[in-house]
Amino acid sequence: MKNVRVQTWEEFKGLAIKQKPKSIVYIIAQSIPTKNLTSLKLLLPLEGVQYIFTDTAKGDKLRRTGIPIRTDKKGNRFLEDADIKNFLKTQLQRKDLRILSYWTI
Repeated sequence: MKNVRVQTWEEFKGLAIKQKPKSIVYIIAQSIPTKNLTSLKLLLPLEGVQYIFTDTAKGDKLRRTGIPIRTDKKGNRFLEDADIKNFLKTQLQRKDLRILSYWTI
């Protein structure tokens, strides 16, 4: 399978709308310590190719998508699964789209 990095959210969104995949997979990556960096990878698996979009933290949200970064009582920053799923369903306007965490499949 070929991996293709997508540079912008708009390009990834366009591919997802045009190709109408059954599912999108996301990976939340946190650095150590988690107070410093949180990032999100979105994977769009299609036949023979997998498109990958990466978004990183900037302040209290992700730089390209604007998904909020939450902070727990200890000051650790994290992404909420529900925020990611709601963002994708709203942006892609697909209620039937399966949005899966890489760690749960």
